[in-house]
Amino acid sequence: MAILGSTYWNLIDALKAQDLNAEAAVAEVLHQFTPFLKDANVQSCNKGTKHAISIRSGLPSVSWGALYQGIAQSKGNYTTVEETTGFVEGLSSVDTRLLGLYPNETGKLRLMEAQGFIEAIAQALSSAIWYSDVRTSPTQFHGMAPRYNSLANKNVINGGGSGSDNMSIWFVTHGDMQTSMLTPQSIAAGLRREDKGEQRVLDGNGNPYYVKEEMFCQHAGIGVKDWRWNTRIANIDVSDVVAGTVVLNPLLRKAYHKLQGTHAYQMDKPGVAAPGRTVIYMNRTAFEALDAESTNSRATDNFIRLTPMEIQGEEVQTWRGIPIRRDDTLVETETLVA
Repeated sequence: MAILGSTYWNLIDALKAQDLNAEAAVAEVLHQFTPFLKDANVQSCNKGTKHAISIRSGLPSVSWGALYQGIAQSKGNYTTVEETTGFVEGLSSVDTRLLGLYPNETGKLRLMEAQGFIEAIAQALSSAIWYSDVRTSPTQFHGMAPRYNSLANKNVINGGGSGSDNMSIWFVTHGDMQTSMLTPQSIAAGLRREDKGEQRVLDGNGNPYYVKEEMFCQHAGIGVKDWRWNTRIANIDVSDVVAGTVVLNPLLRKAYHKLQGTHAYQMDKPGVAAPGRTVIYMNRTAFEALDAESTNSRATDNFIRLTPMEIQGEEVQTWRGIPIRRDDTLVETETLVA
């Protein structure tokens, strides 16, 4: 049975909010908390809530020809990988009697409560993008870390850490032929917010009352068509980074040269059939350490610089021309990747 005060917004919550006359806004809230979505390439699933990806696993054979000699037949080999999607949702219920106490602020009261749900969904989605594993959480989708979870994968760089206080830095290339966010067929991408109107509910004693309800839901998944375009720097020891004994630039350089195309943030590149957009993701601790390496004195100048770039009207820092996004859902308690 739901407990009043912990699952329903009450008068005390409304009084704590205090400034009901302040302007509130929903726009870009997901972007503020889910940096990955700023860069993501979005594709619609081709099998309902699932997406089948064909990957070439073998090239056809060819041979040198000669006059009056036939051509040997051959074919390429393919593997199909099926990606899944999931959805995260929340339900906001506000007592109609509470709304009646603020008849001129009803919309703002509901919006203030809604923003909490929007942020919670954003954080849940952002965490799932990196760490969700369908083998242990079958209702979710398969995230990035479970795909790049072994040093046997040449696109996983060992940061040299040990123990359980590790973090990762990622190079992710967004594009149709690289990595895409997925949405089920016939469902629009992004957060869906539905006003369910007035609903009759029961309290803890089974007595009825009425609430205004809103439902929030977002469907999402990830499809990685070509794993060579992404790189993970794993096992970066957080305490060593804070102490200044880990140098991040050499690790970034290794990751950069592991990418299928060592290109920066380019929409068009000669010779590449389907270019993508490569972006670097790291948390606050890693970004501060990288910034410190990039602002050294002239006496020990290593000519490393983080330079600003404008992307869709926003100024971001770049490394070798690749944008850096700070994402604090990249945790500092990752287990060791072996």
